[in-house]
Amino acid sequence: MVTREQILSMIPHQGGMCLWDRVLHWDTGSVQLQAGSHRDPEHPLRHNGQLGAIHLCEYGAQAMAVHGGLRARDHGGRAAPGVLVALRDVQLHVSRIDQLPGLIQAHAQVLVEAEASQQYGFRILHAGQLLAEGRAAVMLQPLA
Repeated sequence: MVTREQILSMIPHQGGMCLWDRVLHWDTGSVQLQAGSHRDPEHPLRHNGQLGAIHLCEYGAQAMAVHGGLRARDHGGRAAPGVLVALRDVQLHVSRIDQLPGLIQAHAQVLVEAEASQQYGFRILHAGQLLAEGRAAVMLQPLA
């Protein structure tokens, strides 16, 4: 299992903006993660005390970043920073996530990748219920 501290060392999102707590499983084509950050009253994406389901897109994008960090680390390097450029076919099956009592899980899978871009599919669940799904595309920036 990959811990939050290890995740923090691999992605640019720090402090409360690091949304994932642990990696449950990963391989070259996919990653499964788990988090309880949606319950945090100090969550940086909350507005008027609530955390809307739209923020699950950020959870999905960060799952991509964690996967990129894991793959780069496995090859002795660091992942290139990415810029989210598109979300496609996003379906939100709930309106809010701040009141969900248990942990959430994500599964993100590489769909297409090139030297300077990647596209992943993501699904986010709570207690077996699908909360959100979609695809996200990232343009990678060269490492300095």
